[in-house]
Amino acid sequence: MALLGTFASLYAFGFSINVLTLFGVVLAIGILVDDAIVVIENVERLMHDEGLSPREATVKAMEQITGALIGITLVLTAVFIPMAFFGGSVGTIYRQFSLSLVSAMMFSIFLAMSLTPALCATLLQPVEQGHKHEKRGFFGWFNRSFAAGTTKYQGWVAQWLKRPVRSLVLYAVILGVMTLMYFQLPSSFLPEEDQGFFMTSMQLPVGATAERTTEVLKQVEAYYRQQPEVESFMSVVGFGFSGNGQNSAACFARLKDWSQRSGKQHSVQSVVARANQAFFPIKDAMIFALVPAAITELSMQSGFDFELQDLGGLGHEKLMAARDQLLRLAAADPRVAGVRAQGMEDEPQLKIEVDQEKASALGITLGELNNALSACFGSAYVNNFVNGSRVQRVIVQLDAPFRMKPEDIGKVYVRNSKGTMVPLSAVAALKWNYGSPNLQRYNGFPSVEIVGTPAPGRSSGEAMLAMEELARKLPAGMGYEWTGQSYEERLSGSQAPMLYALSLIVVFLCLAALYESWSIPTAVLLVVPLGIVGALAATWLRGLENDVYFKVGFLTIIGLSTKNAILIVEFAKDAQERGLGLIEATLEAVHLRLRPILMTSFAFILGVTPLAVAWGAGSAGQNAIGTGVIGGMITATVLAIFLVPVFFVAVRKLFQSKTKPALALTETN
Repeated sequence: MALLGTFASLYAFGFSINVLTLFGVVLAIGILVDDAIVVIENVERLMHDEGLSPREATVKAMEQITGALIGITLVLTAVFIPMAFFGGSVGTIYRQFSLSLVSAMMFSIFLAMSLTPALCATLLQPVEQGHKHEKRGFFGWFNRSFAAGTTKYQGWVAQWLKRPVRSLVLYAVILGVMTLMYFQLPSSFLPEEDQGFFMTSMQLPVGATAERTTEVLKQVEAYYRQQPEVESFMSVVGFGFSGNGQNSAACFARLKDWSQRSGKQHSVQSVVARANQAFFPIKDAMIFALVPAAITELSMQSGFDFELQDLGGLGHEKLMAARDQLLRLAAADPRVAGVRAQGMEDEPQLKIEVDQEKASALGITLGELNNALSACFGSAYVNNFVNGSRVQRVIVQLDAPFRMKPEDIGKVYVRNSKGTMVPLSAVAALKWNYGSPNLQRYNGFPSVEIVGTPAPGRSSGEAMLAMEELARKLPAGMGYEWTGQSYEERLSGSQAPMLYALSLIVVFLCLAALYESWSIPTAVLLVVPLGIVGALAATWLRGLENDVYFKVGFLTIIGLSTKNAILIVEFAKDAQERGLGLIEATLEAVHLRLRPILMTSFAFILGVTPLAVAWGAGSAGQNAIGTGVIGGMITATVLAIFLVPVFFVAVRKLFQSKTKPALALTETN
């Protein structure tokens, strides 16, 4: 029911069913059942322990857990709402996650407070008090074992509460480990996806003929014919990712279906790595096999995209010298690989220098001169003519024998303002020089685009740091900028701390408004690092990186960690209001809430397990999300059930000690 409402919300917001919204829905499925589990478990507990009818148990259960349900929903929605207001490409990714998850949460709490209680009162069968401990077979054994385990757990928590200093020292150690792991975790923008195809770029020296380029292309094709993963390929001579010309070529290879090449050794990354090793001995050309970027609108290939800029106006020659120096430094750096300039190399050019004063004296305008050169050595459209039943275009151009040599330019005549024909040799001189075939600028400055990939075992974040360090060694006046996917990676990294901080502030304010207390939100938020350390550990152990998908899972863990704390804190607060002492109320809460905490945690972990073990198309993004949230949920559950009671008791005592003097002063006055 909640998913039905979620898809209706996505339709209303104008979103489609795509990878990002489906990721959000899969995460939501694991969270959606939490509210229903909390309601049904509490109703069942009251029916078994107090012998209430389903209707009476439902009414009493809702009185006990309504605050917890609202608190959990407020936290989860507050965590994801700030994501919807970020701009750029990162904001587009965040926004679809945010709206799909928030919509699911809102429908979930609505159903948990309306439909689920109605179903409990209608469908659940009444049971006798204490009946669950008399069951036989597996379920009877499980209930007895769980009850005994819960009693032992309550005793362990009592021991932890007697030694709060040890618990807080352990918490400080966890904070230190979390901080260290966060800054040591490699960063990237998006994981490299196996999209089932890859590209190969070939660049020969300037002036190489098409025949020479074709010979190199034949060697590349012969290699791909022998690879078992390659299903088909298409080659083009004259086209290249650095520019078009007869010394450029490209090859697009399609791989077999993922089911026919299971295993990392048959992934596109492995195929590309082996291809680059095979092409390295070919000295006649620069050949690079490239993994396409996850978002092709941002970059053509994975890796980094670096713009070297002439900020000081030093000139083209100094810019090219700095480029060559940077490429030499990058070739010796073990953190980067395949670093190369993206663009056409400088080549011989024929420059036509026009004597404008002489041309003006002869009555020739620059426009007429340009039109003559364009028509004779390029082409020009004249008009249409009727050829039988067809209308064809008339295109004029000098015949091939009369436009083959540079001196043929001087033999072209231009009509001046008086109607006299004047040869171009009378007003123009020819000069050979050496320069770039295209003008490259970035942010208004002359620039050279440099691309590359991280070395094996390195992340794109480490490669970008390496390039920045190397760029600082260049002469003064040279600068750099990141573009494409690399720019978005830097943007997402700079926005992440603000996003985390904003989410935590919103969560704190929502809980403070709900409970009209500063102590309860503080005790709840102290549990967040317990989940974060697990997410970081799982991601690091699996060799994954801190990318956009990990950040989404990171925020999910913030919300889910606080959920476990709310379930304990809410019951402990209610027990205190009934007159129990702080320690007794806390121990009663941990005894009653252990089962729903474990049930909701296991439900979520199992719900996202398919993401963590996925393979094939889109599996890299799924693994990034699933691994982080599973690791975070495990530690947020195992550690939280012991440390949350300590946090609650310590914070309540701290706040009470601060308020007692003020209360005493008020009574005296």
